[in-house]
Amino acid sequence: MPQRAEAAAVKRLRSPFFVGLLIILFLVEFMKGSLLVAVLPVYMKNSLGLSAHTIGIAFSLQYIGDNLFRSPFGWIGERLGYRKTMAGALLMTVIAVCIIAFSSGAFWLAVACFILGLGTSPLWPTAMTGTTEISGPNNSNGQAMGTLEMASLAGTGSGPIVMNFLMDRTEKNYHTAFLILIGVGIILVLVALTLPSKVRIPLQTAASSAAGAGKGFVALMGHKLLHLWESVKKTLHEVRHTLKVSWMVYPALFLQSFVIGLLSPVITLYVQNELHISPNMYSLLLVAGGGITVLALIPCGKLIDKFGTRPFLNAGFLLAACSLSIFSMVHSLALVFIFVCIVGVSYAMILPGWNTFVSHLVPEGERGAVWGFFLTLQGSGMVVGPIVSGQLWDRLGHSSPFMASAIVMALLFVIHFILSRRMKTAG
Repeated sequence: MPQRAEAAAVKRLRSPFFVGLLIILFLVEFMKGSLLVAVLPVYMKNSLGLSAHTIGIAFSLQYIGDNLFRSPFGWIGERLGYRKTMAGALLMTVIAVCIIAFSSGAFWLAVACFILGLGTSPLWPTAMTGTTEISGPNNSNGQAMGTLEMASLAGTGSGPIVMNFLMDRTEKNYHTAFLILIGVGIILVLVALTLPSKVRIPLQTAASSAAGAGKGFVALMGHKLLHLWESVKKTLHEVRHTLKVSWMVYPALFLQSFVIGLLSPVITLYVQNELHISPNMYSLLLVAGGGITVLALIPCGKLIDKFGTRPFLNAGFLLAACSLSIFSMVHSLALVFIFVCIVGVSYAMILPGWNTFVSHLVPEGERGAVWGFFLTLQGSGMVVGPIVSGQLWDRLGHSSPFMASAIVMALLFVIHFILSRRMKTAG
């Protein structure tokens, strides 16, 4: 029986639907990593002469578009189907890159960043909902979650590397980079068109019955909008009554990304200004940490399916807390590499384990809307984290963001320990 279940899980991971999700996830993260890390900051600052404040506003609009519309798109995706939702949204990313490539005004670049975020917002709700639906009768999706995270990390990491290499070879010809990214966007739309179109609540039913009764266009559209509003109210009612989770889940969702937000703006500053590591060695450091994480995701996902999330999340949070607290105290290059690899291993346990743990809290009735809500709350930590990190860096010293992130990881360990014990007792 275990062998049969494992074979079924492998078969689900090889399904055209899941493979399509992986391709889309990789290419979207490749596009975002290329634009937000390698291309846009330098292009907007050096080529267009825009201020850092303007660049910050544009990037904030990208995040707002991505995060704010995750829940609505999760709700829409369950009703219009994966194909229409993803293809329409990803078409927006092509439009966004076209605006960036062929305009130079700050306003239009800010609008393009917002459209880019809007176009990528259905990605994770769709991926999470689809993975949850194909997870099988026992909801064993740790391996699938690990595969999703691996595709995401691979895209995020390879995007800046490829674009930096391209910039060096083409002497910073940004239009070549933009044309390549437009091509990536077109491929994304084509892949999205191969996804299944599952409509759980057809929006056309009421409209077709109205047309059959001989009603005019205005009455038909009014009936359709009324049906849509009733459907939204029904969804909110069902989510409110079916989502029975502890209040501790909500701060845990926020803290899980808040800790990343604490580190993201200062890690490069710390490595260059405090450790005096060269850019090439820093790239090697990133490859080592990211490579360890990617390589460990699949085995960790398989072990999570076999033994459950509890031991891996407990170990991951504790390992991350210890390694991050010590990281800011070491200056030996060998020790820096060791602790970066330890952090990578801890995240390989946390990422699929946390997503699998949260998936068990999602009710079957409104998976898309609840996943969107959870991911929006979780992503909001990325907004607050960098602000707090900058204040800590300026006021308390360069090691304080790392100590704060270690404290947050320890707090996540405590919260998860309590939640898992309550769930075990309730089960």
